[in-house]
Amino acid sequence: MLPGNYFDDITVGEERVTPRVTVTEGHILAYAGVSGDFSPVHFDETYARTTEFGGRIAHGLMGLSLTDGLKVQSAYFRDGIALGWSWNFKRPIQIGDTLQVKFKVREARPSKSMPAMGILFIEMQLTNQRDEIVQEGEHRLMVPRRPELVGQELPNQELPNQELRA
Repeated sequence: MLPGNYFDDITVGEERVTPRVTVTEGHILAYAGVSGDFSPVHFDETYARTTEFGGRIAHGLMGLSLTDGLKVQSAYFRDGIALGWSWNFKRPIQIGDTLQVKFKVREARPSKSMPAMGILFIEMQLTNQRDEIVQEGEHRLMVPRRPELVGQELPNQELPNQELRA
């Protein structure tokens, strides 16, 4: 059996937190190798000290990648298909920051084009060890429905837009 919940087992409004990860030099080096982004703000401490960040920082998109990885590690959702992200960068991520994701299912609906799947709208916040939001946004994720429930109507699970509680 695969870990995680089927679409039909997920409750709108449910909030969860993921495991944590501490950002290391190795993360930044590995991400640069994959992305090709070797900008001096990530690698040159002397240069980075002259910027508004006051030192080296992690790649912004590395934060989004870590968010997705931590979501997967939470084992809350069955293997899904990412449909998209709407994402904002709030604060820099520094080497030594310990990050965690807080997420809340805002809306859930069956897929119109793929009846065996459901679509989740998930509010996500990437926070550091000081509980500061470093990145946040919404993730749209398609996850499998329970095979025995495919084709059945579901009640509308949309909730009014509410702020995610820290």
